Amino acid sequence: MCSLTSKYNVAGPRYTSYPTVPYWDSNSFSLKQWKESLVKSFRESNPKEGISLYIHLPFCESMCTFCGCNKRITKNHHVELPYIKSVLKEFALYNELFDEKPLIKQIHLGGGTPTFFSPTHLHQLLSGIFTIAEKAENCEFSFEGHPNNTTKEHLNALAANGFKRVCYGVQDYNHKVQKAINRVQPFENVLKATSMARNAGYTSVGHDIIYGLPFQTQNDVINTIQKTIKLQPDRIAFYSYAHVPWIKGNGQRGFKDNDLPSVQEKRLQYDIGKKMLLQAGYVEIGMDHFALKTDSLFKAQENGTIHRNFMGYNDSKTQLMIGLGVSSISDSWYSFAQNVKNVEDYQNLVNDGVIPVFRGHVLNGEDLVIRQHILNLMCKFETSWEKERMYFPELPDVLIKLIELERDALLEVHSKKLIITEKGRAFVRNICLPFDLRLQRKKPNTQLFSMTV
Repeated sequence: MCSLTSKYNVAGPRYTSYPTVPYWDSNSFSLKQWKESLVKSFRESNPKEGISLYIHLPFCESMCTFCGCNKRITKNHHVELPYIKSVLKEFALYNELFDEKPLIKQIHLGGGTPTFFSPTHLHQLLSGIFTIAEKAENCEFSFEGHPNNTTKEHLNALAANGFKRVCYGVQDYNHKVQKAINRVQPFENVLKATSMARNAGYTSVGHDIIYGLPFQTQNDVINTIQKTIKLQPDRIAFYSYAHVPWIKGNGQRGFKDNDLPSVQEKRLQYDIGKKMLLQAGYVEIGMDHFALKTDSLFKAQENGTIHRNFMGYNDSKTQLMIGLGVSSISDSWYSFAQNVKNVEDYQNLVNDGVIPVFRGHVLNGEDLVIRQHILNLMCKFETSWEKERMYFPELPDVLIKLIELERDALLEVHSKKLIITEKGRAFVRNICLPFDLRLQRKKPNTQLFSMTV
């Protein structure tokens, strides 16, 4: 496996979308197009399946040096209320485009640190949304919690608004690793936060664990997984540290490149962590995710409803996902749109009555076919072109590029179907690369993505 790791460790997207953001055709995109696409998708999906909201809450009190998210570091909590008012104004601008009340099936609060905001302000945000929208009966609301500052009041306020799932960022329990990434949180804090969530009625508690961090060893991963298994989180995201300092600037320069584990060491960290999780009764879900059989994510994989988008893996799909807040990305299925990345620019645009989109992409017919193939590979570890609409002219060339991966037993190609083997699941991003026609046609001059392994 280590030789395959070296062979296939290349830069590649994580495929939370297709086309990937660097390959969006923003030059031909307009806010008018986005609105038209949005309205079309809304009319097709509401109230049949409802819509999703991703709300980006960007503030953090300190910088975690492993983080690649859009954030604003501050200890000034006076920023909370003006920001929430702006998010509510943005949602109201969207609501003006709809000809009926939106039915909200999914909400995810991401960051930043959502629990930077007080329980009162989070309640104000959600109650404001539901003055002009309705909750679906089977709503799926979740948030990212920081174990150090998520309180019982946070959990109760969000539960009162329909939230049943929380994901805590754990990363690693070794103090040296925690200091290097500026995220020091003892096991006792995670234990307390996990227990409080369950006592508050949350039906799914998740932990995020990262391998490949600075100074991290196999023993650190073993220790972290052992402690995690004791707490029995319902879901676990066990994913590779994405080292992209050329994109994220000083945030990922809190340590030296040679402080990172080697590619071979990183692969061994993953292999041993995965083995421990499987032995503990977790089931591998898609890429880098594990769940207990009692969790809805496992059930979604079993019944074929699992979906992947900018919020990661989801129990189910809504055709329309609206991103609210600075830097958020929206997805109407037919097009993508991203908000401006600066907090002040965002608030100024919203206050002027302008939906704060600054770039996007309208998917053409080819994009929609390729998108579905990549979704199939990422969610189901297989794809098919048995239906005529799933065939595309470049498919024979794609299959030629996959011959080497097939020789390495990472996948099987049948007459009208491709299946990723158990061995190949660790290389799913590599298997998606030949399908990525936009990347294949225009290779980047500089590195845009993190390494695939």
